[in-house]
Amino acid sequence: METLFSESENAKRLSYAPLAVRMRPRDLDEYVGQQKAVGPDSWLRRAIEHDVLSSVILYGPAGTGKTTLAHIIAAHTRSEFVEVSAVTGTVKDLRREIEEASRRLMAFGRRTILFIDEIHRFSRSQQDALLHAVENRTVIMIGATTENPYFEVNSALLSRSRVVELEHLSDEDIAVLVRRALEDERGLNGRFTADEEVVASICTLAAGDARSALTTLELASEIALTRPDSDAAVNAGEPLALTIDDVHMANPRRGLSYDKNGDMHYDIISAFIKSMRGSDPDATVYWLARMIDSGEDPKFIARRIMIQASEDIGNADPQAFLIAEAAFKAAEVIGYPECRINLAQAALYNALAPKSNACEAAIDAALADVRTSGQREVPAHLRDRHRPGSDSYGPYLYPHDYPSGWVEQQYLPNGLSRGAFWKPAGRGWEEWRYEQSERDRTGKSPEAHDPEDSQ
Repeated sequence: METLFSESENAKRLSYAPLAVRMRPRDLDEYVGQQKAVGPDSWLRRAIEHDVLSSVILYGPAGTGKTTLAHIIAAHTRSEFVEVSAVTGTVKDLRREIEEASRRLMAFGRRTILFIDEIHRFSRSQQDALLHAVENRTVIMIGATTENPYFEVNSALLSRSRVVELEHLSDEDIAVLVRRALEDERGLNGRFTADEEVVASICTLAAGDARSALTTLELASEIALTRPDSDAAVNAGEPLALTIDDVHMANPRRGLSYDKNGDMHYDIISAFIKSMRGSDPDATVYWLARMIDSGEDPKFIARRIMIQASEDIGNADPQAFLIAEAAFKAAEVIGYPECRINLAQAALYNALAPKSNACEAAIDAALADVRTSGQREVPAHLRDRHRPGSDSYGPYLYPHDYPSGWVEQQYLPNGLSRGAFWKPAGRGWEEWRYEQSERDRTGKSPEAHDPEDSQ
């Protein structure tokens, strides 16, 4: 129970807290953005307003309001609200809180909401320790995580919880928070002003992260106080105007989200690969730049380019794989910053090259047959001749003995025919070679190949 003394201590502690903490929304009306998660018709909003929350995992990037939502729930619930650190907490700490929650429920009929920030940092044994308490509702768990819970949280715990995903805030949402912080007495209390250009600059630098935006605003206000013109405005009791220079000094580079071990890492590499596959050079080089700017391992990027060169280009342009291999070597022996150019060359070559997935489709189809059809025998004339009785195998026709370097004979096992696995995509070098081989085989040009046949 809070006393007048604890209230005073909390107020004093809050006055020294960072701007992002002081401006934390106190209720859902102050909460900005996330309409899909906590909009008027959402399950989570109704559960909070009616105090009937069940266990939930809040999942989203940093600065999107996960911890803020937990504090709003704490302020509006009739339940006991308890926080456990996933960084420093132990199984013993969890069990102690669960025992207290059970005692509270039996003695006073009072529920306990257990908030666990960064729940993905809990070990499997710590997560297992929660299972029974969550299942029988000894505690209502709120877990917050920046990592995909479907990979980082026990499936048993997931099945007992509801996952709510939060997204990056829009620039418009960030602008609302910045203007509120400029005016609110908990924030800068009207001592500073910022025009639309300055606010827009803060929003751009924040890249959807509310905490980053308010931190930039706070640092910019401190920097503004050191300007030569600040004393006159302060002494006159007038608000001091923040400038673009103040903002850029506070945050010299845009804080684009990129966690080399998290979802953003996989989202961006996925966008990079799909942009090369989609033959979009501008998108390709943009996603490449995002990875390079964030310090991604150049060998990781080069490996993905090599894979894509075979998976999506293949023999439509065999040169693509050689260029990708050279880029990987450059990443190994040159490194940043120069190898950025090698990576860009290889990635753009992939984007511009004709596309074919015939190699991938052929090997996957052949593997599927190998794994499902049973053993198919090697045709006798193809077998090794270094064994007794090989004279009965029948003649092997040596292609180089024929004018075109090719002769018709069976190479596939019985039950399979030409075209069973490999089908050209109708583009590039492999289509040219297909036409040549068909001309050699039949003595006439092949009919136009329909790429739909390879689907």
